[in-house]
Amino acid sequence: MESFPALALAVLVIFSYANSIVTVGASDPDPLQDICVADLQSKVIVNGFPCKNAMMVTANDFRLKGLDKPGNTNNQLGFKVTPAFVMQLPGLNTLGISMVRLDYAGRGGLNPPHTHPRATEILVVIEGTLLVGFINTNNTLFSITLEKGDVFVFPRGLVHFQQNIGSVNAVAIASLNSQNPGTQQVAPALFGASPPVSAAVLAKAFQIDDKLVKILQHKFTSS
Repeated sequence: MESFPALALAVLVIFSYANSIVTVGASDPDPLQDICVADLQSKVIVNGFPCKNAMMVTANDFRLKGLDKPGNTNNQLGFKVTPAFVMQLPGLNTLGISMVRLDYAGRGGLNPPHTHPRATEILVVIEGTLLVGFINTNNTLFSITLEKGDVFVFPRGLVHFQQNIGSVNAVAIASLNSQNPGTQQVAPALFGASPPVSAAVLAKAFQIDDKLVKILQHKFTSS
């Protein structure tokens, strides 16, 4: 596993890429002041978060610790995401950028097919070997194997995935051009929705019988 300085260097590299994305066209509105630290306790409802009282802002509002620590991948997917979104790092508010640490268990750890409705994602592999891919709106799959140091871009809103195809744990760092990119996993969205999507709709859409739909719905609503 890489040392923390090496991880920090990787973060700086990926942020330079992310900054170019934001410059071209961030998905979040541009800031109208130098800083607008999120007031996460405010009851005011806005598109994002209202600004914290400037007199109460400190350097700690712009710092988040912990991305050097491995995430717990002891779960069904063998995967853990550690986010640095506006909810964890209030200083990101209005800046149109965020990042995550992604940990994958060896031999199959999976970040399952999902989308980020509000952001493009750029990912760098810190350790391990990942099979990654995204599917465009013509249902064409763009997939490739990434090794340590490789970078890959997932366009905004498109279904994408990553899987560890190596025998040891893998780590990646990703940056997204939104303070709150949102994540919607495909299978839980369809089969785990509440209230549930009509079994008849899903059966016809996937060309399967109602019985299988109900089995899948039970699996995703009980997990």
